Amino acid sequence: MTYCVGLLLDAGIVLLSDTRTNAGLDNIATYRKMFLFEEPGERAIGIMTAGSLSITQTTMARLTDAIEEGDNPKSIMHAPTMLQVAEIVGGMLSDVTSEVSAKMERMSQNATASMIVAGQRKGGPMRMFLIYPEGNFIEATADTPFLQIGEHKYGKPILDRVIAPGT
Repeated sequence: MTYCVGLLLDAGIVLLSDTRTNAGLDNIATYRKMFLFEEPGERAIGIMTAGSLSITQTTMARLTDAIEEGDNPKSIMHAPTMLQVAEIVGGMLSDVTSEVSAKMERMSQNATASMIVAGQRKGGPMRMFLIYPEGNFIEATADTPFLQIGEHKYGKPILDRVIAPGT
């Protein structure tokens, strides 16, 4: 099971992810779960993924294709704010989730994924969002300066007690 945590602190953003993937008792593999996109001096965007690999890999491939196309309005590298980056990622994740889910329903199966998107663009504040499979999202705040996805049931009590913006 994947575990990812993002911390939005006064001193900066910390993103941590593991790479374990378990597709059965004896089918354990390693896949990248954190992706960084940056234009030095202009913006830095980190995306962490958890859930169905078919959904996360397709979503990341489409986001990367949009960046490589240059003038694509769905490019996270052209979004003027981090809020709009979250909206682009959420829209892409929702579209891919719907497409894959329609195929999975024929086999009486389901698949979902979630993402954490964090970063900063020149002149803007650091921001971090948890993107749900439906494409909606929540934002980290001073009250809750961390977000988790994946297998997080044991980490939350520790983070609740230890992490504050001043950490």
